Amino acid sequence: MKLWKVLGLAGVVGVAATGALVVKSERTRRAYAPDEVRSQLHRRFAEAAETEPPPPLPTPTRGQRLRAKFSRAR
Repeated sequence: MKLWKVLGLAGVVGVAATGALVVKSERTRRAYAPDEVRSQLHRRFAEAAETEPPPPLPTPTRGQRLRAKFSRAR
């Protein structure tokens, strides 16, 4: 009987600790002001827009197109 009480108490303590961690992480996540989030997103978008797109793929020759069209899928 005593073992079940200890296990139950350990479960309650575990649930409480998990709840406390969730609240703490939520509090730190919400610590950003909307302007900070907006400026961060604009900065990330500018960094992504600066990168050059990859060069276009070379167009296949007429023979390659015909071979691809009429070859059997393996």
